[in-house]
Amino acid sequence: MREMKHTRRSIVRVGFDGKVHKHFLGKHAQERFENERSILQYLQFRVCPFVPQVLEADPDHLYLVTTNVGSIVEHISDEKLKALFHELENYGVIHDDPFARNVTYHPRLGRFCVIDFEFATRKDSGQGLTQREVLS
Repeated sequence: MREMKHTRRSIVRVGFDGKVHKHFLGKHAQERFENERSILQYLQFRVCPFVPQVLEADPDHLYLVTTNVGSIVEHISDEKLKALFHELENYGVIHDDPFARNVTYHPRLGRFCVIDFEFATRKDSGQGLTQREVLS
C-alpha cells in the first residue's frame, strides 16, 4: 500500500487494488469515523456520483475502506471549487472543509470529486460534526 497522508487525525493509504484505506486517530476519532461513514452512506443512498463509496467499515478499529475517486488536484479555480461544493449541497450535505485539498480528479468519470467527510453535516437533519466542535 502507498501512504497518501499521515497526520495526527488519520492515516490514509491506497492499496494496490486502488481502494482507499483510512485509519482514524487522535482526539474524537470515534466521532469522526462515525460521521464520515454515515455521511458517505447517506450520499451513496442519494446516488451522488462524485464521492467515495463505503466498501468496509470497522468501528472497533476506526478503519474505513472506500472506493478511490481519483488523484488529489494541484490546481482548481475558485469558481470550480465553489461550484463543486455547491453541487454537493444539492445532494443534501455541507462539507465544512471546502478546500482544494479535499478535491480529486477522476479521469474515467471526467470530473472533479470530493473526499474527506469527517466534518460534514446533513442539511435535512443537521446531523454531523463541524470542525469547530471537534477542534475546540
